[in-house]
Amino acid sequence: MELTEKLKHLEANIALLHEIKQSTPLETFKTNRRYEWEVRYGLLESIQIIIDIACKISSAYNLGNPKSYRACVELLAQHHYLSSTLAKKVISMVGLRNLLVHEYVEIDDEKLYLFLERLDDFTAFAHEIKEHIN
Repeated sequence: MELTEKLKHLEANIALLHEIKQSTPLETFKTNRRYEWEVRYGLLESIQIIIDIACKISSAYNLGNPKSYRACVELLAQHHYLSSTLAKKVISMVGLRNLLVHEYVEIDDEKLYLFLERLDDFTAFAHEIKEHIN
């Protein structure tokens, strides 16, 4: 899948997560496992798309030799594909992805729900990347 398709997929995911956020209060979220699952999967897939984009750009434009997902994002910031402020936020997303994959039982539902407040960071990522690939 090329970068523009990945970005479109990311934007579609974020739109769905916004819908969940708008239509599902925290108490409903905490008592209905379906919403929790939707948010977990939606965030996981969206973060993975960001990682894929970061690593693909790092490789395609020879930005360096990243040894981790975090390093892919750091290279984007070093080469001005992302602002340093946004890069820090994206790096924390990578941390959440690792929790979702490896520590999924340990994640607090309320903290997961509150992560929906950061959906604008995903949109900002797509916007900043589009400026460089179009």
